Amino acid sequence: MKATQLLHDLGQSLWLDNITRDLLKSGTLKRYIDELSVTGLTSNPTIFDHAIKNSTAYDAPIQEKLLNGRSGETLFFELALEDITRAADLFRPIYDRTNGVDGWVSLEVSPLLAHDTASTMAAAKDLWTRAARPNLFIKIPGTAEGLPAIEEAIFAGIPVNVTLLFSREHYLAAAEAFLRGIERRIDAGLNPKVDSVASVFISRWDTAVTDKVPDSLNDQLGIAIAKRIYKAYRSQLNSQRWQRVYNLGARPQRLLWASTGTKDPKASDTLYIQALAAPFTVNTMPEGTLKALADHGEIGASLRADGGNCEKVLARFAEAGVDIDALAAQLQDEGAKSFVKSWNELMGVIALKSAALKKAS
Repeated sequence: MKATQLLHDLGQSLWLDNITRDLLKSGTLKRYIDELSVTGLTSNPTIFDHAIKNSTAYDAPIQEKLLNGRSGETLFFELALEDITRAADLFRPIYDRTNGVDGWVSLEVSPLLAHDTASTMAAAKDLWTRAARPNLFIKIPGTAEGLPAIEEAIFAGIPVNVTLLFSREHYLAAAEAFLRGIERRIDAGLNPKVDSVASVFISRWDTAVTDKVPDSLNDQLGIAIAKRIYKAYRSQLNSQRWQRVYNLGARPQRLLWASTGTKDPKASDTLYIQALAAPFTVNTMPEGTLKALADHGEIGASLRADGGNCEKVLARFAEAGVDIDALAAQLQDEGAKSFVKSWNELMGVIALKSAALKKAS
């Protein structure tokens, strides 16, 4: 039995961290669903940048939209919504079969809005309405300015994938925003079943401390941080406050492991998959990591609810001079900036393709 199936049977959802029109048109995504236990999909500006830049599959749709007066960001979101809704329809049977626990796809608001609460909320409502799919998460960054938008989106009944979380404190702030939105719905007499995931980025921790700590600590920081967050997650699920809203019909916000592709060429290509197996969580993995897992991956023991040895490992990083809180803030800021960079590059690609297609016509 493939490791992908074993992981699925353990109770962890396997989502693909990629989307391209070629993946959809070729039937590859459908094959991943049927053969590799993939039950959801995530996207981000970098993924769309690479998809549109490296394929001719978008040329004809871009040309058609240009003729209809579309350009720039407006044109992009029309392209993205076409891909995302098509993927959502592929996952819809899983969504229906699991009563909405699984079968989700994610689309991100413009990263230019990461520090603009009101505009983030407006964009989330707009994309959710236009997509008209129940199994779509709108991705909103868990920045200080994003947290109020997350609460408002949940209160408005919009499912949210909270992104750019790095530390336990980031996760707890995102969980609090989600819970406040749910409690406000309960107080207003609204249905409290609004789904959410909290996406924690893993591999960037290890990349950030490469060559800054002893070799004996290489590739251990991200996993230790994940274990600390998992302990907080399990405590949240078991708290009286959360159990009260479950009793009134709410769904838990699930924890999602993101950035789980191995960056260290000396480490296992399924390092973070094996280390972060845990029921009632999601692991969204790059296509190469998914294939590696199916081909030769192994599944380790499930994460311990008490975090295992994470605090001892983190203490060793502190002794090596790593300030976890400061690094978490730095990583979140850098993550937001990297998405802005990809967004600007994406807009540049669309502008170049638009100009070339206009000239050719």
